[in-house]
Amino acid sequence: MTAANFVKVNAVAAGVAEIRTEIQRARDNLNYYGKKTMFFIDEIHALKRGAQQDCLLEAVEKGEVILVGATTENPYFALNGALLSRSRIFQLQELTEDDLRRLLQRALTDEIKGLGMYKVKLAEEAARHFINMSGGDARNLLNALELAVLSTAPAEDGFRHITLEVAEDSAQQRYIRYDKTGDNHYDVISAFIKSIRGSDPDAALHYYARMTVAGEDQRFIVRRLMVHAAEDIGMADPQAMLIAQAAWHALETVGMPEARIPIAQCIIYLATAPKSNSVLCAVDSALADVKNKKIGRVPPHLRDTHYQGAKSLGHTGYRYPHDFPGHYVAQQYMPDELQGTVYYRPGDQGKERLIKNSPDKFLKE
Repeated sequence: MTAANFVKVNAVAAGVAEIRTEIQRARDNLNYYGKKTMFFIDEIHALKRGAQQDCLLEAVEKGEVILVGATTENPYFALNGALLSRSRIFQLQELTEDDLRRLLQRALTDEIKGLGMYKVKLAEEAARHFINMSGGDARNLLNALELAVLSTAPAEDGFRHITLEVAEDSAQQRYIRYDKTGDNHYDVISAFIKSIRGSDPDAALHYYARMTVAGEDQRFIVRRLMVHAAEDIGMADPQAMLIAQAAWHALETVGMPEARIPIAQCIIYLATAPKSNSVLCAVDSALADVKNKKIGRVPPHLRDTHYQGAKSLGHTGYRYPHDFPGHYVAQQYMPDELQGTVYYRPGDQGKERLIKNSPDKFLKE
């Protein structure tokens, strides 16, 4: 339809030199013969950021090639922004159950490209199993079906009977749609953390199981638990950080699969713990002030006095809290420019309720 040359390159095997050679050939065809080139790159995510992706950019900008890339990864993670900004993204969704069922029927009746040359009777529960284990992927469905048909001998009636037992033998493990570097990885870990934050231990355990069965690095999971313990629970239950640290220690000392138990205990503890993001808000507010505001100098009475001549510089007047009743004394700690600034605002959940209701000396409003 485009009357263009069609050039296919597999990014897994191609190098910069090959890509540049094809681009130069496309440039020559356009300049000398007025003929465009459609440049199809399969597995485009395999092109390294930098030289391999950058060498395409100029040709795309000048219209010397029509670039079409195919990838099973999320292009927003795999490709650089300059290339993405000049592209239109089409997302192909996984097949629905109805799609997969039609595909099964077509495969069993097509005598040229399918399995129609065999007499097959597919039990309904076997069909459901094939559809369920495929994860919406037609290739997984057809591979399992083909194995079931070819490995089943004809019965006395001449038919190959594909029962649920046969289907389960042909697809022994359910296909888990999950890749460790693409959008499935980020979607599942996002759902995992949001389930814990939303205090749903059952959903959190489901996503943990999904990651574990798919082979996710357990250290990545536990690192996220440690961050979550501070970010979404924090001072509402300081014990949460220790539980997460204990899960890490168990993973390092015991290993999998036994470590799944203390990790699951940590997940349940965090999901059922009181929630507070006051620590996150406090530290981010402090960082923002340091970056964006005039922060002034350290008050003189708080400066280091462990050197000769400190008194002559006026670095005196610090009041040692342990010398006062209750081990507390009112004095200025903030720089002059930030006096009255409040970063930490306790919530009303868990142990933070005690901090919030403590004497005014601990809080500045």
